Amino acid sequence: MTGSMTGTSDRPLRVGLVGYGLAGSVFHAPLIAATGGLALDTVVTSSEERRAQARAEFPSVRFAASPEELWQRADELDLVVIASPNKTHVPLATAALESGLPVVVDKPVAGTAAEARALAALAAERGLLLSVFQNRRWDNDFLTLRNLIDTGELGEVQRFESRFERWRPQLKGGWRESGAPEEIGGLLYDLGSHVVDQALTLFGPVSLVYAESDVRRPGAEADDDTFFALTHASGVRSHLYASATTAQLGPRFRVLGSTAGFVKYGLDPQESALRDGRRPGAGDKPWGVEPESQWGRLGAGESPLTGGGTPVPTIPGDYPAYYTAVAAALRDGGAPPVTVEQAAATLDVLEAARRSAREGTAVRLEATA
Repeated sequence: MTGSMTGTSDRPLRVGLVGYGLAGSVFHAPLIAATGGLALDTVVTSSEERRAQARAEFPSVRFAASPEELWQRADELDLVVIASPNKTHVPLATAALESGLPVVVDKPVAGTAAEARALAALAAERGLLLSVFQNRRWDNDFLTLRNLIDTGELGEVQRFESRFERWRPQLKGGWRESGAPEEIGGLLYDLGSHVVDQALTLFGPVSLVYAESDVRRPGAEADDDTFFALTHASGVRSHLYASATTAQLGPRFRVLGSTAGFVKYGLDPQESALRDGRRPGAGDKPWGVEPESQWGRLGAGESPLTGGGTPVPTIPGDYPAYYTAVAAALRDGGAPPVTVEQAAATLDVLEAARRSAREGTAVRLEATA
């Protein structure tokens, strides 16, 4: 049971959002508001500037100065979304579940797989939905690649290369770049959560992890250049890159199979659209669509940069699908679109990667689900 709300008629499910920084304001609030059956009810922030920002886009939203105010009126809400700094995810998710509220937590759900599984056990004990926001499963390139794999266009996949690379030679500051362990900062847990989740989603459990994790930029405290080599139980090898120090960006995906390969450059446009104030379903431009010039290429025997292969139309990205699935799970009691057990498997790999980078050796894992 995951907290079915089938007896609540057709009224929108009321959502409390904890945090209105980058994650809350750019991703969660707009996607919640764009989802039929959900209503952004309350934003938790004590910042007057952020309250003004939220009020300008969502005039009817209410505010709370602290998460405790949400727990005190839990009967007025149907879902809590936690988009606050990483170190707060576990205590806030625990408090929400103990208050009887279903929960969505931004990635990473926790600093360790053990903490994630403890949250999953608490949610199961209370009969409440608990899901992790892994929006990159709905990136346009990932949806396109998954379709190519499912339809056998690549043959048997042998090697998966995935890059989340940026060129940010100057530090931005803030907890994400902090080296304090309790902050759970650095790219290994940030962008690493995305590339590892995608690899596990496509190719299943991992048996061996090797990683290199470096601090490159002057004054930096947390890892800003990380590489993962994963051996999946299926035999597929994944090479994953997460970096803020890449002066020349590589392909987002390079996937090699027994009959063909697929190469895709560029990032899904949804994040930049959300940052620019565009909203799903608003305006006359289709959501998540990229120009033909950005399409990946499928082929064998020649580089796509010299004309090899044929263009593959990119399936439009669909971040709204995550909250649509959350709303459906709350209504009918089904499984959420991303489970905490899946997030824990990702954390198993991230913890092994951190150990591997520290010790300079490969780390063997029991099969992760």
